[in-house]
This record gives sequence, structure tokens and C-alpha cells, in this order.
Amino acid sequence: MDLTPPPIDDGFTAEKLFNQGFSYTYDDVIFLPNYIDFPADDVNLSTKLSRNVNLSVPLVASPMDTVCESAMAISMASLGGIAIIHSNTTAAAQASLVRTAKSRRFPVLHNPVFLPPSAEITSTDDFADSPFILVTESGNPKSSLLGYVSRQDWINSEANRSDKGSSRVHDYLVEAPVTVPWSYDLVKIDQTLSEKKTNSVGLVSDDGELVDLVTEDDVVRAKGYPKVLAKGSVGANGEWLVGAAIGTREEDKERLEQLVKAGVDVVVLDSSQGHSIYQLEMIKYVKNVYPEIDVIGGNVVTMNQAESLIQAGVDGLRVGMGSGSICTTQEVCAVGRGQATAVFKVSSIAYKSGIPVIADGGISNSGHVVKALSLGASTVMMGSFLAGSTEAPGAYVYQNGQRVKKYRGMGSLEAMTKGSDQRYLGDTAKLKIAQGVVGAVKDKGSVLNFIPYTLQAVKQGFQDIGACSLQSAHDLLRSKELRLEVRTGAAQVEGGIHGLVSYEKKYF
Repeated sequence: MDLTPPPIDDGFTAEKLFNQGFSYTYDDVIFLPNYIDFPADDVNLSTKLSRNVNLSVPLVASPMDTVCESAMAISMASLGGIAIIHSNTTAAAQASLVRTAKSRRFPVLHNPVFLPPSAEITSTDDFADSPFILVTESGNPKSSLLGYVSRQDWINSEANRSDKGSSRVHDYLVEAPVTVPWSYDLVKIDQTLSEKKTNSVGLVSDDGELVDLVTEDDVVRAKGYPKVLAKGSVGANGEWLVGAAIGTREEDKERLEQLVKAGVDVVVLDSSQGHSIYQLEMIKYVKNVYPEIDVIGGNVVTMNQAESLIQAGVDGLRVGMGSGSICTTQEVCAVGRGQATAVFKVSSIAYKSGIPVIADGGISNSGHVVKALSLGASTVMMGSFLAGSTEAPGAYVYQNGQRVKKYRGMGSLEAMTKGSDQRYLGDTAKLKIAQGVVGAVKDKGSVLNFIPYTLQAVKQGFQDIGACSLQSAHDLLRSKELRLEVRTGAAQVEGGIHGLVSYEKKYF
């Protein structure tokens, strides 16, 4: 009898696993651990968003109107990622959002209101959603800064007034004569506050326009966020890297022109099904008219779709169809693919042409990020993961005792009424069919706070599979050293929290 032990062949290669005719999502699969010879802090998460856009972390904010506007773009860039500003608004408004994001280097956005000293303040509505009103000589951003009126100071003063009539701006003015260039980062602003012995500074653009006000409280708060002192995603001109979404209609060429003038660094062709003549023609148009701008195509989920867009000239691919938490495309249209399978298949063809892949959708936790990147993606795009944060558009409301923000799919009827139906090639249809829903997400606090913890968890996941970088993970995948298995329903239950009467779920 031959007692020689059989060769060790544990688990499955990704190629074998994803070629069995099943459509797998992230929770369906699990990686087997590998040999560790480096600490988690040595894991390098730097990557490429597209052919010519580099990032220090592989995170991208989705172009959804309840996720990504200027505040999100500033914060994601300050963390080393990037945000794609949605197109569910006018071309001029979208270009303004890009300009606003690129005109700051401090990771706080106030959207200040400007008034002259003689103006009246009648209610908190005069402050809009800003913590203060900026007071200039003529009441516009191009005029000299005189100071500001704090929203909270005004509320406190009003509470103690016997006469409840209107009040003048100059009655509550706090002087803030010190101004600095918009390009000052946290360190320089902090130094200026200390040297000038002031509690606020105004940020002024290169052409003399007042951009924003940074207070001492803002600086203290920003210092409390880990990683904010890092360089972030900054272009050669010293501005934050900012992306924007466009459609594939003729009018989107005019939108693109305005975005380029606003300084956009990369554009994403926003379509739920990107393998169309409209997208192929728009890719060629962008590369011909604006060769300096990277264009990302999608969404795609098959190798054939990916190859078609690569041949048309895309600089990056966005992968996912129906995998988002508020997307119902797979139910309504019976078309799509499990996200783990889609990411592996598309990246298998894209890497041969040097085209980075964005895994778009299905990200609920740090483990999903590890899986997406290890299956070949260069970045992950997040919607619900960032929705509900301080930086996401919209106001907080209370629902069943929880503080929440609205979060809606771009395929929801509510979003379609503003123009997102073009994304689903339904803007000319007489009947609108929803491919998404409207919901709510609980308050998550600032992305400046929770994203660094997510990234640390991703580093630990990479350490467990023996990958010290994204490139290393991709090499392990394609050399067939990285092994996976499918998880049964019972295994998924076992791998999560179970068997407890109660628990407190905290990750940081």
C-alpha cells in the first residue's frame, strides 16, 4: 500500500471557482489565509482609479445625489481617495460643485451665506445650512471680509432679547480680518491662527474671491480625525482631485465642456448598462476632444462588455449591475450578475490592457472591500457605505427614534424626475419604470472619522491573505496562489455574529 501523502491542494483558484456557472456575490465566497511575513501597517493601499489618475487609498464616492457633492469630494480627497460628483442637476450647478470642491484644501465645507453689515437677520433660515454668515462690505464673495455672524451666537442672543423684531448683521459681527490663500492646508491654517492670535481666518481664491471661513473650532475638530494631516489626493496644480459623472446624450457634450472649464480631473460615463452605441461614441468623443481627461466607462459585468469599451478607448471600467442596496435592476429587468463574479471576470480581461477596474456596489463592510480588491479591482465605489454621513447631501431627520438621512437609488422614480432616467436609457420613454428605491440611512458621523478605521481593517485583511499591496494581491490571484471557497448559508451564519442574547456592535 502506498502511504505517500497526496499533494496539498487546498481550496479553489478564482478561475476555477468563477467558471462553474454560478453567479457569486461577496458574501458567497471566502479567502483562505496565507503566509504572513509583514505587519499590517506595512500594507500599501495606493492604486489607480484610471489609467492616469493615482490614489493613495482605493475608495471612491459614488455619483449619487444623496451621496456625493462638494463636501464629500473634499473629504474623500483629503483621505487619499476621490469622489465623483453626480449629474442629477444642471450642467452649471454640477460645474459649480466641482469648482467649490477644488477651491479648498481644508477638509471642511460650510457653504457660507454672504451679507453686508446693513442686512437684516430675521430667522435661522437666513443662515441656510451654514454655521455662520460671512459679512463683506458689499455682501458678495469678491468684497472685503469684515467678519462673520455665528448662527449659535445669534440664536443665544435672540433668546435673551425682549423685543423679537429683526436684527442687523453688524449687531452680531465678530471681526475676522485675517485672510489666507485657499491653498492653505490644516497645518498652515493652524500656524496662522496661533501666530496672529485670532480664532478664525478667511480663505481667499487666487482672483481675490472669498471662499470660506475656517474657525479655531474647525481646526480642533479636524485634528481629531486620523489621517487628515496626510497629503491627500492632490493634482499637479495643488487642487484636490475631483471627478464628475456625465451621460451619453448630445447635451452632455456641453456639460462636459463646463466641467472641464471647472477643472474636473476625470469623468465617469454614468449608465446602468454601459455596452451601448451611445457610450462607445461618447468615449471616442471625449478622448478626441479632451485627450488630457481620463474617461471611465460602464457599468459592465461581462468580459465582452469590457472588451468593447476598452477597444473604444476607456481609461477605466466601472463594474456592477443591480448590486447596490437601493438598486432593483436584477429584480425588475432580470439582468445583471453577482458582484464577486462580475469583478473577477471583468478584471481578468481589463488587466491585460492596463485598464483599472472600479468595483461599484455591494460594499457593506471592510471585508467586502478586501474581497473586491483581491478579486482584481483597483478601487471600490461606495454609495450606502457613505450615505448618512455628515458630508452626504441632505438634512438629518428623526425616524423611529434614529437620526437618519435620505438615501435613494438613481433608478428610483423620485431621482428620475430630476433627470437620472437618462442613466437607464429611459429619458425618452413615455412610461418610467423604477430600478431603485428611496430609503434612509442612519447617521454615521463624518467620513473623516470612520473611513480611516475601515482602511485599517482592509490592511489587516490583506495581511491575512499574504498581500502587502494591491499589486501583490492581484499577483497572488493570477498566479493561482490565492485560494477561495464558497460558503454555505450555515457557514455565512457561523462567520457572523451569532448565538448571543444581545451584543453591542462597535468596530472603532
